Amino acid sequence: MVRRPPTIICYICGREYGTKSISIHEPQCLKKWHNENNMLPKELRRPEPKKPEVRAITAKGFYDLDALNEAAWTSAQSQLVPCNICGRTFLPDRLIVHQRSCKPKAAK
Repeated sequence: MVRRPPTIICYICGREYGTKSISIHEPQCLKKWHNENNMLPKELRRPEPKKPEVRAITAKGFYDLDALNEAAWTSAQSQLVPCNICGRTFLPDRLIVHQRSCKPKAAK
């Protein structure tokens, strides 16, 4: 069985990054998030995502990556906004694009 290197989920975008590169990615991702959030209409702007606090440290002194990733995934998913037409969830900047082509479901 081939083991994958450990990865950590970004609490902002929900993507996986290596344990060494996540510390480089997060500040850049947060800056990008602020830029995109500031360009949204006021009603779609979201509060800044907070980094989840996970204090679970294993007996060997390492962070519990599963708990950390679960908290980060939940944080990333909480930023999604539902479409008022179909109910699907999107990041706020993608919701605007989606709503241009979203059509209500036809009654059968």
